[in-house]
Amino acid sequence: MYKFPVAYFNSNNGFGRLAFGDGPMIKLSKTDPLGELQAFIDENEGKHLLVNLSYDLKNQVEDLTSHNPDYTNFPLGYAWVPKYMVDLENENLNFVQGEKDSESLNFIDHFMQEEIDENFHAFPHRLIARISKEEYLKNVRALQDKIQQGEIYEVNYCQEFYAEDVEIPHQLDAYFKLNHLTRAPYSSFFFIDHFTLFCGSPERYLYKKDNHLISEPIKGTKKRGKTPEEDEILKESLLNDPKERSENVMIVDLVRNDLSKIALPNTVKVEELFGIYTFETVHQMISRIGCDIAPNTNFTDILRATFPMGSMTGAPKISAMKLVEEHECFQRGIYSGSIGYIRPNGDFDFNVVIRTLVYNHATNYLSCAVGGAITIKSDPEAEYDECNVKVKGILDGMNA
Repeated sequence: MYKFPVAYFNSNNGFGRLAFGDGPMIKLSKTDPLGELQAFIDENEGKHLLVNLSYDLKNQVEDLTSHNPDYTNFPLGYAWVPKYMVDLENENLNFVQGEKDSESLNFIDHFMQEEIDENFHAFPHRLIARISKEEYLKNVRALQDKIQQGEIYEVNYCQEFYAEDVEIPHQLDAYFKLNHLTRAPYSSFFFIDHFTLFCGSPERYLYKKDNHLISEPIKGTKKRGKTPEEDEILKESLLNDPKERSENVMIVDLVRNDLSKIALPNTVKVEELFGIYTFETVHQMISRIGCDIAPNTNFTDILRATFPMGSMTGAPKISAMKLVEEHECFQRGIYSGSIGYIRPNGDFDFNVVIRTLVYNHATNYLSCAVGGAITIKSDPEAEYDECNVKVKGILDGMNA
């Protein structure tokens, strides 16, 4: 599609960051991925970097393994210094890396034409569930048995929807079609190597400004109503649902514990609890936890303390990840990992890779995984329905 990597971070509030062009890049190996990543960051100090991180980095953060089939074949991650990085604010361009020249301006013109053109191409790809409803319900009940036995309190259990022999000739168009459906604040497009990520994420993993860190886990979902009145009823129902509040507070406690590993003493604070936020297809319950860190804390120190994000694992985290591996039937790869950027001063912003289509254009394989939190109070049928609410808004809209 393109001869060089391309990434776009879209807040859907008039501001975005567009990166493109050849520059230094690494693909993380399984030998020492975190060491390689930190060395690359250090070597490129003072530059803008783009990074994506596979969920399966968990095996390097903790003493874990992944043996399930790897259908997408996404590596442990990429880090890349783009030739050009441009801040887009409405129609204003600000080059923060690279020069304003014919190459960059031609690409930006192509990009902006794609963004404003809503005559979307057909997306005739039907994704099917890798497991049956019966298998899904069986696994949820098995996980609830583990909860009953005291092994865990909560676990994020996921399933995959997929399609084979897929060709997507108009990939940027497909991203903007997805974004038209989701309008998510941590939306992104990432074309690198032989992968394209079409991400409509509403969730922030970690944000760093100066020496302050913020994490914003999502736990709790309701579908959108058909009228403003129904919307308000559903939002009130989500806010007051004991099961959803229980899920949310468990992950808040997990994130507080993760941050405490690197936080300065007495700085971990819950800055918002049970916030209800509305997106194009769903309402979500979001909390915000912050802390201060020492100035010499490096990026991979932070990853070792907090990755993968608790909202995609469960609690206790290591036990939950082991049970995820035991009961899911696919390697998550970049799904429930993270996409983000690091600024020259070390500040960064990273999302949680959910509501995302992952496309391997070497194998023509398309994947969209989805999951939810399982607790002792979970109704397996309701959890199955919630997964379908999450994925249906994406797939139905893309197929329209």
